[in-house]
Amino acid sequence: MKKIFILMIATIIFAGLSSCQKKFDPKTYAPAKPLPTYNGYSSSKEIATSNLVAFWPFSGSLADSLSATTGVSTATTFGAGLSGQGLQVSSTGYMVTNTPPAVKSLQSFTVSVWVNMPLNTGAAGIVSVAHTQNFWGNFDIFFDNGGTATTGVLKVHVYDKSASTAGTDAWEGGYTVSKPWNTWTQIIVTYDATSQTVTVYYDGASAGSNTVKTFGPLDWSKVGQMVFGTLQFQTNPSLTAGSASQPWAASVNGVIDQVRIYNIALSSTQASALYSLEKTGR
Repeated sequence: MKKIFILMIATIIFAGLSSCQKKFDPKTYAPAKPLPTYNGYSSSKEIATSNLVAFWPFSGSLADSLSATTGVSTATTFGAGLSGQGLQVSSTGYMVTNTPPAVKSLQSFTVSVWVNMPLNTGAAGIVSVAHTQNFWGNFDIFFDNGGTATTGVLKVHVYDKSASTAGTDAWEGGYTVSKPWNTWTQIIVTYDATSQTVTVYYDGASAGSNTVKTFGPLDWSKVGQMVFGTLQFQTNPSLTAGSASQPWAASVNGVIDQVRIYNIALSSTQASALYSLEKTGR
């Protein structure tokens, strides 16, 4: 009788242990699948690595992570960025920084920036390389007036000389882009000095391009400062001598993140890959 009792107890314990054990699932032991690549790249760091000359990740700092050039904030904080933190720009805010030496010496170039902002109430500057004498900068990306609840008017301006009267203005846009508000969107601008072509990408796809045959070699040797979050004449004091703020212009009133500058014109496949990789935090 005692043996029968012990056998019954052992059977109950074994049954309980068996019920607690998971069935063997070979899927749980399978190696992790590699992340997909985009046009042969698996990380944004792999794209034209040696040609990246300035990078503002805005991860709790206003510094260009390559040159350590640090900006000065006016009514900005750090908010939720595309990846980690981003530069949160108020309706009256902006950041000004000395232009890194590598940016002053650009010929061909690429500028990439992410922005998350509401429908603009005025022409809203995102990134500018200021010109100390001209009303517009050496380089400007902005959303112009005329946007709707579902579209924006994207414009780009490039000036090729350090002197105020000897150069050429290249205007690109306004490109009507869809659904730019209250979501993360990426803008990339490239300039190929050999073909003298400016190309604008919006969320990885070409918005348009233009060849400017009157452009000479870029000469940004006498540029002013760079400004993030508004146009150069909206700062206080204005980054353009003799120009005051304009009633038709405004600040981004949103978040700017992942500003990259290269000393080459990225190809369309590189621009597309950069968009896809940064969008996924890679």
